[in-house]
Amino acid sequence: MTRFIDSAAGTALDEAVDEARREIVRVGTSLFARGYVHASAGNISARVGDRHLITPTDAALGFLEPRRLALVDPHGEQIAGDRASKTLTLHRRIYAADPTARFVIHTHSTHLVALTLAGVWSQDDVLPPITPYFVMKVGHVPLIPYHRPGDPRVADLVTARIAGRAAGGTPIRAVLLDRLGPVVWGPDAGGALAVLEELEETARLWLQTDRRPEPLPAHAIDELRSVFGAAW
Repeated sequence: MTRFIDSAAGTALDEAVDEARREIVRVGTSLFARGYVHASAGNISARVGDRHLITPTDAALGFLEPRRLALVDPHGEQIAGDRASKTLTLHRRIYAADPTARFVIHTHSTHLVALTLAGVWSQDDVLPPITPYFVMKVGHVPLIPYHRPGDPRVADLVTARIAGRAAGGTPIRAVLLDRLGPVVWGPDAGGALAVLEELEETARLWLQTDRRPEPLPAHAIDELRSVFGAAW
């Protein structure tokens, strides 16, 4: 009986991993087709039970192959696929810091990288709350100081931001890495994509209006909190 239960559980996990593989490939293809990623920049991961799937190092997100995605065990040891992205530590730490996170996306989105070069609104909020959907779908996005790609110290800075905002009652869904781009997460692929798309669009709007728009007034943000539960 025990062997049967273990076998069934293993089959269910394998099916969940296969579904996550397909989802990562679908998201990577979509991001590439719409210009959110280029060349081999960026990475995507998913949490499946106590395992993690992540795109391989230097993979082109528009041309991913499901079986080449890196699968790692609960201890971060790779058990299948090509060599995991150098940002594996950051992804695993985000999942550990935010139990609701199931999907993480990092891109070098043009307008968000440009924002770090032109100057963010503030270190705690890279963009002002200029639209209601930015407040509702994205929320606060802190800037993480520049470190080389894959530097493990970035994980410490990001998880400290996650913990600090959660303690203050305004949990975050994204950070912006200086000169590298956004890292966003959500309960599934659709949730993470929604954050990324709204964040990039708001950066585009703010830059195209020469960073002149004023933030929504306090009473408008209070209304978004009370009506929609916005975490701002």
